[in-house]
Amino acid sequence: MAAIDHAFSVEGLTKTYGDGPSKVYALRGLDLRLPRGELVVLLGPSGCGKSTLLNILGGLDAPTSGRVLFGDAELTAHSDRELTRYRRDHVGFVFQFYNLIPSLTALENVMLVTDIAPNPMPAEDALALVGLQARMHHFPAQLSGGEQQRVAIARAIAKQPTVLLCDEPTGALDSTTGIVVLQALSDANRRLNTTTLVITHNAGIAEMADRVLYMADGRISDTRINTHPLSASDLSW
Repeated sequence: MAAIDHAFSVEGLTKTYGDGPSKVYALRGLDLRLPRGELVVLLGPSGCGKSTLLNILGGLDAPTSGRVLFGDAELTAHSDRELTRYRRDHVGFVFQFYNLIPSLTALENVMLVTDIAPNPMPAEDALALVGLQARMHHFPAQLSGGEQQRVAIARAIAKQPTVLLCDEPTGALDSTTGIVVLQALSDANRRLNTTTLVITHNAGIAEMADRVLYMADGRISDTRINTHPLSASDLSW
């Protein structure tokens, strides 16, 4: 049997804030393997360390101890300059709030990434991938919340990232709009073979994942493999 190609290998990851009696443990010796190309949903209550883990995987934060390997490269040994290059070349981020620039059109917001990425797709193609080719010349204020989130997804995938990290991407959306956004994430994962990690409180979203991770008290408490993931359009919550 061929060895599994992992996008991330995490060993003994801890993250603490503060000192002494006020010290807070966000991560407590977390171990994790994420196979390349999967769509993974990470579930857990507020405060269990989900966003901390995502920020470390994305090179936005550093752990207190432990190791993170991206393929064969040890992110936890990278300099700030190397982490900046890693984020620029390999990682797309999607957050709950869209962080679009109001004075730029949807196309121009996406072009902010394609102008600096080493191997981008055309911004128009990224917007077409999320179904917004007819809205690319609209400004954020002229778009619905779901459309703005899809612009944010197009911006993230336009660099053709190896990894797409999503923190509550449907948290500010109603269920109908959220399903459209999740379908855009799924399409990007399948077409680009991008390893996609979606953090959510919404257990219903887990049914579209290849792999479901459950997190509690700073550790991965359980893992479930979906042999037949649902389409986003078949989800209910």
